[in-house]
Parts: sequence; structure tokens; C-alpha cells
Amino acid sequence: MSFGLRIFDATATDFPLSDYRSSAMAFALAIGTPITYCRSSLACPVWRSALQVKSICVFCGASTGNDSAYAEAGRDLGAMMAERAIRLVFGGGNVGMMGLVADAVLGAGGEAVGVIPEHLVEREVRHDRLTELHVVDTMHLRKQKMFELSDAFAVLPGGIGTLDETFEVLTWRQLGLHGKPIVLLSAAGYWHPFQELVDAIVKAEFAPTATANLFAVAASPKELFELLDQIEPPSLPPDSTRF
Repeated sequence: MSFGLRIFDATATDFPLSDYRSSAMAFALAIGTPITYCRSSLACPVWRSALQVKSICVFCGASTGNDSAYAEAGRDLGAMMAERAIRLVFGGGNVGMMGLVADAVLGAGGEAVGVIPEHLVEREVRHDRLTELHVVDTMHLRKQKMFELSDAFAVLPGGIGTLDETFEVLTWRQLGLHGKPIVLLSAAGYWHPFQELVDAIVKAEFAPTATANLFAVAASPKELFELLDQIEPPSLPPDSTRF
């Protein structure tokens, strides 16, 4: 399958790395997509993406943090997912960012699917109003199941567990095990230090320069969906049996 990214911009000629990392171009580079510049929607043979995102896995924290912008981004993301009939896949908890995203999806008439390991059922206060809840044996099986149920990943502010989940799907993508989009939703600039860390790893030559293009960064849920709307399906089929 061939695919490409069309960007409407009558004047754009050059996009430095610092400018396009939070744009759709990061996705194009991440999956080796050719980029076509178009001066109008009529000039582009394909504007709307053929990527059919029916479910998004949301990685996020079991707390809401100390900035109201984090919770606001989570609620807005959940509401927009429901409006677009996109199913939420998440860690199954009823606390923190996890709980408020799920509540926003369900409150807007959407579907929410939780995946939680047995030993965290009580600790993370299992959400009891979900469309589906999968209880698995281990943390690894949790991540694998969430991957299998999802077409893309959105990463909201969170802690060590969120970083663990994010780095794992990034590693799987770097190894060529999947081509699913990964977007960090940087509410109040939360993920800027993460970008700086990746840059430092690349600068120290512990990772290739293309590593920074394994993910994109969006400043808001609206921008996240704008990015996804411009991407066509990856040609690389996922194979979770190799994880």
C-alpha cells in the first residue's frame, strides 16, 4: 500500500525540526511518508486521510497533577473521542486522569474499554461503568492487550507508569513491529522535557536522529485530531506475537 501526506500551505518551503515536531510532518517522517505541498484543497488529490481510527489507547496518570490544564485536556480529549465515535482503550482505573477521561467519553455517549491487571483492580479502583473491562494477569499483558485493541496512541500527562507504556510502544515502533501513530498531548507544555530528553539521547549518539520522529506532539486535543486526520494507513501490519 502506498500513502502520502498532503499539507496545504501556499508559502511553506522549509520546516526546521523544532517547528514540525508538533505537526503532521512528524508523522510523515516517522513512517517514511512522502510529503506533497498543496496550495489549496482542490490542488491535493487526497485531503482527508484514509486512516480509520476507530479506537485510541490513552496512556495517562492515576492522579490529575497540579495544573488544571491537565484535567481539562483529558476531559476535552474524551469528549472529542465520543463525538467522533472513537472508542477509548485505557488502563481501566477510576482515579486520576484515567477516571476523568473515561467519564468524559462515557458522559458524551462514547465507549470505553479498560484493561487492568488483577493486582491493580483494588489499588487503582476499577472503573465499574465501562463498556468492557478486561482483567489480565500481568502488567505486560495489559500493555499488549491495549495495543491489540487500538489503532493509535495518545499520551496525556502522567508519571512513571505512563512513561513505561509510552517508551514500550515507541520501542516496538522503532523495531518495526508496528506503524501505529503515537501522539503526546502536551497540555501546559508537560511533554517538553520528554522531547528534550529524546534530543539529548540522540545528541549523545545512543539513538539515531530518526528516533525523534517516532512520535508527534500536539498542544491540544483539537490539534491531535487534526494530525490524525492527515495520515493515511501505515503499510506495516502490527504483529503483537513478537512483543
